[in-house]
Amino acid sequence: MQVKIITLDNADAGEIELPEALFGAAARADIMARVVHWQLAKRRAGTHKVKGMGEVSGTTKKPYRQKGTGNARQGSLRAPQFRKGGIVHGPVVRDHGYSLNKKVRRLGLISALSMKAAEGKLVVLDAAAPGEGAKTGAMAAKIKALGWTSVLVVDAAVDEHFGRVVSNLPKVQVLPTIGANVYDILKHDTLAVTRAGIEALKERLA
Repeated sequence: MQVKIITLDNADAGEIELPEALFGAAARADIMARVVHWQLAKRRAGTHKVKGMGEVSGTTKKPYRQKGTGNARQGSLRAPQFRKGGIVHGPVVRDHGYSLNKKVRRLGLISALSMKAAEGKLVVLDAAAPGEGAKTGAMAAKIKALGWTSVLVVDAAVDEHFGRVVSNLPKVQVLPTIGANVYDILKHDTLAVTRAGIEALKERLA
């Protein structure tokens, strides 16, 4: 699969051959959905917590005798029906993550890359470097000239200057190849991968 390479100034920088196995595979929506669900589950903090009947403060004494008062029988003022009582079946601190096979995760990433390529929303950049003395405003103008409204830039290693320049631009994200993932690829409209990023993706998904 031959794809044109461009620069950030939208100048032609040659062509590159993309492997069909990584960028021309059939996009599996079901696999991508599984991977996204797995990613979002791992991101959950799981720190939500409420106190149960055995954890709230208060006396353990029976509020009043069992019979003869005319009231419903009660065993504790910590019961959930009382004010300041414990919560029944409330959330507790736990890990929401679960395991997903490496083959499924790999297939999900290949599906996301192939889908962007099939939709014509995959761009190969010569390099993701802003140039000497570049500012955020100048980079915003370049991105606007390229017609990108929401873009994920993937490079073998993120250039520190480039990452700082685009950090305040909305809907522009930069990731190293090792951090490229299905959720962020699908979240952005355009996927821009550098020449070095393509080679690193080949090694990662080989």
